[in-house]
Amino acid sequence: MNPLAEIFSQGEEVVSGQTVDSNAAWLSQQLNELGFTVKRHTAVGDRLDDLVELIGEIAGRADCCICTGGLGPTCDDLTSEAVAIASGQALQLDGIALRQIEAYFSNRRRPMPDINRKQAYFPARALRIDNPVGTAPGFALRIQRCWFVFLPGVPSEMKAMYSAVREQLLSRFTLRPARLVSLRSIGIGESAIQQALATLSLPGGVQLGFRAAPDEVQTKLLFPADFPRSEMRDCVQTAASLIGDYVFAIDGLDDGRGGDLLTVIERGMRNKNYRLAELESASGGLLAAKCHGRDWLAAAFIARDTAGAFRQLAVEPDSEGDLAKAAERLAKRLLELHSADFALVQLFQGTQDDYRHKDKSISLYNCLLSRAGVFHRQHTVSGGAQIKQNQAALLSLDLLRRTLQNPCL
Repeated sequence: MNPLAEIFSQGEEVVSGQTVDSNAAWLSQQLNELGFTVKRHTAVGDRLDDLVELIGEIAGRADCCICTGGLGPTCDDLTSEAVAIASGQALQLDGIALRQIEAYFSNRRRPMPDINRKQAYFPARALRIDNPVGTAPGFALRIQRCWFVFLPGVPSEMKAMYSAVREQLLSRFTLRPARLVSLRSIGIGESAIQQALATLSLPGGVQLGFRAAPDEVQTKLLFPADFPRSEMRDCVQTAASLIGDYVFAIDGLDDGRGGDLLTVIERGMRNKNYRLAELESASGGLLAAKCHGRDWLAAAFIARDTAGAFRQLAVEPDSEGDLAKAAERLAKRLLELHSADFALVQLFQGTQDDYRHKDKSISLYNCLLSRAGVFHRQHTVSGGAQIKQNQAALLSLDLLRRTLQNPCL
């Protein structure tokens, strides 16, 4: 069984919602990757009694706890005092910590306020954790069954100190991390994926989960540490086949198939030295922005509507109103102008009011022309203007991705 871990964050700004607790999310990910089972996140304000009580509770139920915040020099920074009470140890001055704090101010040619001495006092049996970028050292000690680590609440300082914490944890715990494999998909929702996987029979001990983000949905398969690698690959491949070509990447197999959508496209474009010319409408420049700085982007055009797209490329307007034919004509012109391998044209049907209004939808049309032929995709896109813009850019990129991953190309 994996060691049990908890995370708690101290500060009125965290409890009140004035500060988003990004530390807890980041630390959870690190601990899970090491092989801990993270059971709880707790936040507590700047009240000594509450801190002492929480430390006592965690000491009796967790194997490890990482705490952030409350190590500053002011009157509301109470962590060291609370730990001293909870552990029954007196606070003692750490001379090395004091010299480090003094050096911090000296290097900046500023006098050290007397109140900063407070940051150099730790419970008697605590181990100091040096802070290479700030004034607040951390410390660690055992209370009952639990190994506690106390770090500053400033994310940049906490992360700079974590490498030392990681080494501590690896030396103190026997850790057997589970293997997380994530199937990354676009153009399909969680419920549709769940339905697609209805016939998937998971081996014992394997956990299935989902994570939806604005740009993708991740299907997560968590395998026990000792799960056979060949069986794991078979299980992942079965799941990927059931979801279909919505899956654009698989993280966690160490076979070079991972990464976000742009990383996958980058690999495909660079492998064969392809170049892309694109014209976008609904994404309003976001498609070009996502590809900015890539040497395979040969040209980018932005048009407000279909008529504007024809004007951009000096092509006679299409009187038939057929988006498919219009997009193909524009794509051919793009290839002529820029000698690219791919011409991607994105058009949409709908008024500007349809585009701006969150309760109205637009019809998005993507056309990708290459020497291998022409590829079309049509989507209905809903939501506010910002959502429509982002989805339009992603769906255009996904057509390029699907084409690059086509084994017949």
